[in-house]
Amino acid sequence: MGHYTDAPEDNLLGLTSKEALNEQEALGITRVERYLLEELEYPVTVSVHLLQDLHRQAFGHLYEWAGHWRTSVPNVGAYVPPEAHRVPLLLYEFMDELQHRRQQLPAVPTQEQVAQVLAYAHHRLVAIHPFTNGNGRTARLFTNMLAYDYGYQDVILYQREAGQSRTQYLDAIRQADAYHWEPLQGLISAQLRPLA
Repeated sequence: MGHYTDAPEDNLLGLTSKEALNEQEALGITRVERYLLEELEYPVTVSVHLLQDLHRQAFGHLYEWAGHWRTSVPNVGAYVPPEAHRVPLLLYEFMDELQHRRQQLPAVPTQEQVAQVLAYAHHRLVAIHPFTNGNGRTARLFTNMLAYDYGYQDVILYQREAGQSRTQYLDAIRQADAYHWEPLQGLISAQLRPLA
C-alpha cells in the first residue's frame, strides 16, 4: 500500500513543511500507542466506532477529516480501494466477521491462531482503506491493539528504513489480496512476543 500525505495547506495547524507535518503525525501515532498500552481497558470489544476513535486520536489535531470515512477513491499505487460509498458497509461487515473469528478461538488461543486473526484484521483494514489518509498506520495500531488484547507485545511488520522488510510486507499484503494468508500470518507470528 502506498504512503501519501495531504498537502500542508490542508492541515489545521497551518504547517508548511512536510517534515513538520510528518512530525505531528508521528506524535499523534505515539499518543494512540500510549492510549492503547496505558488507558484502554482489555479485553476490548472491537467496533467501527473504536476504529474511528483511534484514527481521530491520531490525526484529529491536524486534519478535519480525522475519524471520518473518505469521500473519494485515493491513489494507492497500483491498488484501487473500494468506492467511497461502500466503506461504511464494508467496515460493519468486517467488524462482524472479526468478532465472529474472535469468538471461535479457544479461551487460550495458540500463537498461530492469534496470528490468523491479526492477519485477517490487518489486511481487511488496509484493503478497505476507510480514511482519507493514515490507513496503514491505523491498521497497524488496530493490529497492535488486538495483539495486546491477546497478551502479546506490538507487532512491527516492517521498518520503514529497511527496504527488504517493507518489500516482504507489501508482497504478503498482495498475496492476502488473493486469499493466500500464510505469508502475512508468518510475518505477524514471527513478531508475536508475550507481554512482560
